[in-house]
Amino acid sequence: MDIGPSRGNRGPVSQINVTPFVDVMLVLLIIFMVTAPMMEQGVDVNLPEVAEAPSLTANKEPLVITVQKDGAISIGRTKIEDAVKLTPVLQQILKDKPEDEKDVFLEADRDVPYGKVVPVMAAIKKAGVAKLGMVSQEPR
Repeated sequence: MDIGPSRGNRGPVSQINVTPFVDVMLVLLIIFMVTAPMMEQGVDVNLPEVAEAPSLTANKEPLVITVQKDGAISIGRTKIEDAVKLTPVLQQILKDKPEDEKDVFLEADRDVPYGKVVPVMAAIKKAGVAKLGMVSQEPR
């Protein structure tokens, strides 16, 4: 006959068991660590090396125009058909920016012929860009 709770008999425990929670979080951490390097960072460009030149410092996010190995032109991830159509697109992007913020960086693959880079530079200048910077990588 049971008269009441005895010393050896405990009632329901009202504590949260965090072990499954920790297990799930560790699995998620491992998944994110494995997939993060696989995420695409941008357009792959084989940049030329510069012997000695000071680095440009930018405290705001610059507008980057890329000329890929096959001659394709893009602004960020947006593809532009040719250099002629680049000028109106740039004018539209830069119309609301003040003059001191109309800076553009040009990335061109080292294997792109010079004849394909010059029209892009001309289109950038025609759009009213204040400063055009050429992107290169440090020598190894």
